[in-house]
Amino acid sequence: MTRMRTRFVVLHVAVLALLVVLGVRLYQVQVVRGQQYVAKATETRTRAVMVPALRGQILDSTGRPLVRNLTRLVVSVDRTQLERMPRGGQDVLEKLSAVLGTPVTKLRERLRSCGPGVSRPCWTGSPYQPIPVDDRVTQREALTILERQEEFPGVTAEVQALRDYPGGSDASQVLGYLQPVTQEELEKRQGLKTSFSGVDLVGRDGLEAVYDHQLRGTPGLRRVQVDRMGKAIGVEQQVAPVAGDTLITSIDARVQSIVEKALADAMKKAPQADGAAGVVLDARNSRVIAMASMPSYDPRVWTGGISEKEYQTLLSEKAGKPLVSRAIKGTFAPGSTFKVSSVSAMVADGYPLNGTYDCPGSYMVGARAFNNFRGIGLGPMNLHTALVKSCDTIFYRAAYEMWQRDGGMQPKATAKDPMAAMARAYGFGKLTGVDLVGESPGRIPDRFWKKELWAATRKTNCNRAKTGYPEVKDAGRAAFLKQLAYENCLEGFQWRPGDAANFSIGQGDVLVTPLQLANAYAALVGDGKLRSPRIGWALMRPDGSSSKIIDSPVIGKLPIDKKTRDYIRNALSEVASDGTAAGAFGGFPMDVVRIGGKTGTAEVYGKQDTSWFASFAPTKNPRFVVVAMVSQGGMGGSAAAPAVRQIYEGIYGLNKQPAALPAGRPAEHLPVIGPDGTVKR
Repeated sequence: MTRMRTRFVVLHVAVLALLVVLGVRLYQVQVVRGQQYVAKATETRTRAVMVPALRGQILDSTGRPLVRNLTRLVVSVDRTQLERMPRGGQDVLEKLSAVLGTPVTKLRERLRSCGPGVSRPCWTGSPYQPIPVDDRVTQREALTILERQEEFPGVTAEVQALRDYPGGSDASQVLGYLQPVTQEELEKRQGLKTSFSGVDLVGRDGLEAVYDHQLRGTPGLRRVQVDRMGKAIGVEQQVAPVAGDTLITSIDARVQSIVEKALADAMKKAPQADGAAGVVLDARNSRVIAMASMPSYDPRVWTGGISEKEYQTLLSEKAGKPLVSRAIKGTFAPGSTFKVSSVSAMVADGYPLNGTYDCPGSYMVGARAFNNFRGIGLGPMNLHTALVKSCDTIFYRAAYEMWQRDGGMQPKATAKDPMAAMARAYGFGKLTGVDLVGESPGRIPDRFWKKELWAATRKTNCNRAKTGYPEVKDAGRAAFLKQLAYENCLEGFQWRPGDAANFSIGQGDVLVTPLQLANAYAALVGDGKLRSPRIGWALMRPDGSSSKIIDSPVIGKLPIDKKTRDYIRNALSEVASDGTAAGAFGGFPMDVVRIGGKTGTAEVYGKQDTSWFASFAPTKNPRFVVVAMVSQGGMGGSAAAPAVRQIYEGIYGLNKQPAALPAGRPAEHLPVIGPDGTVKR
């Protein structure tokens, strides 16, 4: 009996001890650490989902869409979650393959990260974001995935907005394209990580890149209650996303199409042509009305992922590198279109504006004869006629005399280099600052540039002076190159008289972009102010409630007076009717709209000449500046000038076609966007 009682006492004590321990533990869980466990419990029952914002549209100056959004059902896969599954998620991919009708190998290709040795398709974005594997999913396929979510962990099917380009390949290099956000960008770009929805794309080129922040908008937040299988059972909190701004550009879609066609036609007529570019500016403010580059491409190739073959084609020399905009990145010798800068330099340096100058068939620059076009002498003339008839020897002489006054081969400490200084004042040799990425500054060579080039190439030149060029089959050419290497090895740092002479007519080492040339002519025939061109005109809320104007700022002023500018403009006003472009403009109704401009034929060793025509219209009160360049197009009057004529005919509605701009001027007022997002023109 005593033993039994003892056992009961021990049992009671044990139970009591257990109750005390349980009570203490309960107190710790509910009181001491209660908030912590409540937070954890809530966390397991809710899932935060970033809701992507609708990317803003890109419109032309009248409200026509250049880039718009289309909605599609997209299936994406969380690769990180997949890799934690047995067999790397092979079972899930096999089921997904059966639903989508896409082989597992193709799905795996889309999921792998891009890198050295990895061909496209592959994933260029962050490995921690969902990867789209199909952007053309039917409703039935999407419902199958959503209704059987337990069979498709890590797989989502949702409606997403994809970019659409109504104009096809028109302005493709200007508009740019989108690509997935990389992990590096998430870490480095300020504010991107906190606003990243997980499926956002970023602009990689063109306007999409420059105005990416404004176009992207602000993602929303949705806290969803889920069960243990991950299925949504309710919405706990919801913050609506804020759509991105609409970007209204100064581009006119109709003029853009006209320029694209004119360049394509010019290349067809010049069998050796390997590229072309065209720019149309508003002469009053340097806003871009059209900008095109050939070859072009359809930007829809980026939508849904690009194949390796398509990607390599965009970068291929054989295909003409369609991804590259020759309008802002291509640099070419400008030929005689550059003479507007040289005339300005002559007048600024004291040469009489109304003086008479001899135009012989050739002129001795140092010990070398520099010839006029085809060696033809045109006799005495003024600068007006020198521009109309494009006399070279007048400019050779002026450049040589300036070179001598600066000290020649023994330059003075106060050397002025008038022609190089004037060229820079026109905006050559530096970025225009246009709102695009990857612009080239071109090149304005001078004494300092020659010294830098010599320092960088001296070793190579000295080696070549000894070894020669055995790989060059033409013996005469090989001997010339060896002698040139010898001279450059010894005195390549010197600015020679021939360098100055070539500079004066836009040859030699002078390189400009088509946009730079157009911008320089806009300053010349406009108010004399050099502006930074702009394609963006305004940023506007999707409902039209507010807008922000994008100005084209003044970045310089031509150092010549209005009298000189008017003199040059009046001379150029005769080029299309009585000068070097008269053949291209034969029969053009100059009484309706008079065209002014300057042809350029730039020599390129081993290739056909680069064809240029820089123009403006109407000549009395210019509203447009139009520049066309055809690489390997031949003479300026044979390829570029006809293309420019075709552009003006389209703008003004000549040659039995409707006018792209019936009023004969660019749009002056922003399009009106209604509260429902519709555009009122």
